[in-house]
Amino acid sequence: MPARPAAPPAGGLGWANLGMDIVSVNRVRRLLAEYGERFFERMLTPGELADCRTSSGLDVLSLCGRIAAKEAAFKTLRVRGRFLPWPDIVVRRSEGGWPLVELHRAAAEMAAESGITEITVSISHDVDYAVAVAAPIIAPAPAPATPIQ
Repeated sequence: MPARPAAPPAGGLGWANLGMDIVSVNRVRRLLAEYGERFFERMLTPGELADCRTSSGLDVLSLCGRIAAKEAAFKTLRVRGRFLPWPDIVVRRSEGGWPLVELHRAAAEMAAESGITEITVSISHDVDYAVAVAAPIIAPAPAPATPIQ
């Protein structure tokens, strides 16, 4: 028996490496008060920040939800020794209002290495916390091309 349990490798049919994250609303409010909105421009794209705005300003619960969703999506990739590529994981609001995850550059490469074609995410928030759960969609590798005879 191994000294410590071994997690299955990322990707592969039949495995869904769920990701989950929780963000403290008070912590984000404190960061917003101390550093302003520019602090979050390192984490969210202009489109994501626009999704978090209301007529009265930035909706902190939406901001917390986006941050939690990005962290949760990153956790599905199960990559060791890599930093979360904040701008490469984009969480936008769909026409129906539910969140959609887009993977770009480094995040798309990490997903492809794990056989992940897409990530679906669910966000929930209440007074003090926002949480997100992400699940990867793993597609079988394409069959090799048949040589022409």
